[in-house]
Amino acid sequence: MANYKQSLKTSGDSINSTGRNFKGDFLPNLCTVQAVFHLILVGELLAIALTVAQTGVIGFSWNRLGVLSMLIQWIVLASAACLCPLRPWFKRRHPMVAGMVSYVLVMCITMLFSSLGAYLQSPSPNVSWDLLLTNLMLAAVFAGIVLRYFYLQQQLRNQQQAELNARIQALQARIRPHFLFNSMNSIASLIDFDPQAAEKMVVDLSELFRASLSDPGLIPLERELELCRRFVAIEQMRIGERLQVTWEVDEMPGAVIPSLLLQPLIENAIYHGIQPLLDGGTVVISVKAIGSQCQIRVRNPVGDTRQASNRGNGMALDNIRHRLEAHYGAKGSLQVTATANFYEVNMLFPRVPPEVT
Repeated sequence: MANYKQSLKTSGDSINSTGRNFKGDFLPNLCTVQAVFHLILVGELLAIALTVAQTGVIGFSWNRLGVLSMLIQWIVLASAACLCPLRPWFKRRHPMVAGMVSYVLVMCITMLFSSLGAYLQSPSPNVSWDLLLTNLMLAAVFAGIVLRYFYLQQQLRNQQQAELNARIQALQARIRPHFLFNSMNSIASLIDFDPQAAEKMVVDLSELFRASLSDPGLIPLERELELCRRFVAIEQMRIGERLQVTWEVDEMPGAVIPSLLLQPLIENAIYHGIQPLLDGGTVVISVKAIGSQCQIRVRNPVGDTRQASNRGNGMALDNIRHRLEAHYGAKGSLQVTATANFYEVNMLFPRVPPEVT
């Protein structure tokens, strides 16, 4: 129910008063360092092109270039500064309305700075209408082209983000049924000889699933660890003293992790590493901070010599690799080390994912 209400809220935020659904931003964030650098570069190239068109290559005027550069950079940067805070408003409007408002805003800024520049060059009550009209015509052409480019670029980014979210949800959905089935099997194995323990496992499992199902996507690292501790408690009740778990966890306030990313690794370590051993063994779970990244290692003794190639284990590892790639791209990695004595999975990813602009 919580997920259903959240989905209604999310979809409602992207539906305007006309009932039409416009998802995603209309324009990219033009106030990031990278965007400002690109705007300055494009503005300077435009100033050079206009200077060459007016004076030619041989009679190139550096004074004219300086005047045009000053005017164009003021217009470009002021337009970006005004468009940035309007992004949430644009997101709730029809693209045509957002486009018209953006276009008119740029034209007004062009007129303002053109008038100011003309006055500073020749302070007189007579306005050079020819200069203003020329600047407005040039701004009308270039603003239309640039705004259209930014719009198409953002729509492509919105589409890619929607496909990425769908992919992440599909990958996560494949883990949850697998986790549920294994947990229910654990409970079923206790019903006959220890009903009270089975009842406690049902309660723990319900709490665990309430937490996991209400937190899709990225969740706080502490919440994922709590979910994993619940799962370990369930398995320890089933396996008994043969299962020992050592936790080595650094404090990382603000760190987030894809939901149910660590739990399948612990599950595989128990099912393929500890369960086949008559004497059991110890699973070592290490969560360390390495600069701005989080390193997670899960190490277990080798109980199943086919663990590295086990079909279920391989599917889980492939799933986790795909989820790391979907969330972090090249910044997320997963490596497996298998020897005759131990099996270790090592994950590395940013503590805080890159901001989507």
